[in-house]
Amino acid sequence: MTTFVLVHGAWNGAHGFTKVRRLLRAAGHEVFTPSLTGLGERSHLSSPQVNLTTHVLDVCNQILCEDLHEIVLLGFSYGGFVVTGALEHIADRVSHLVFLDAFVPDNGESLMGLVNGVSRLPLTLGQPWQLPPTARVLERQDDTDWIRARSSAQPLQCFTEPVYLAKALEAFPFTRTYIKATRNPPDDVAEPVFAATGNRIKASAAWRYDEIATSHMVAINQPEALVRILTEIGGQ
Repeated sequence: MTTFVLVHGAWNGAHGFTKVRRLLRAAGHEVFTPSLTGLGERSHLSSPQVNLTTHVLDVCNQILCEDLHEIVLLGFSYGGFVVTGALEHIADRVSHLVFLDAFVPDNGESLMGLVNGVSRLPLTLGQPWQLPPTARVLERQDDTDWIRARSSAQPLQCFTEPVYLAKALEAFPFTRTYIKATRNPPDDVAEPVFAATGNRIKASAAWRYDEIATSHMVAINQPEALVRILTEIGGQ
């Protein structure tokens, strides 16, 4: 039995892991899928003060309160920033770190900086404090409709606050995996970052690298394929 903590991406909540959670639990694993503040079923808690640190603490507090150890910790998309920031507090509880078609930031990087080359946005009166969700097209129309109905705007500070990472990911004692979705549209704003990250990691002996032939919303499009990889990781 493996304990998994799965951290979702931007604009959605833990419901994005519903299919994966059911499959893993049916196989006898323990699964935690925290919903980050201001998103998913916690969208009513959104405010201009919510930032990356808020989400790091969401994840850390669940791991600490549940007293979880030897976990497989997964970050999807924006969740890559969250799990990276969480290492400062719970790295000794992680046995394997997984980035699912995700950002793998270095110390001091922000999502806005990686995607747009902008570390800070100019402050102006009346500036919006939320970023509307990206419209995703999934493999099945019913899944596309389902996820769009549950998407919500996200506080901008989640994307502009830099992450803190005390040392390189490869210097931690846990093992690590990058899973790349290979059918992302080339004009997707984050795909150049994901593709470059995947190519770098593929060439590294310090990482395991896997691919799933689908678009970005892997856990909804291809839950069985993702669970096969996670089960392999958990059994190592």
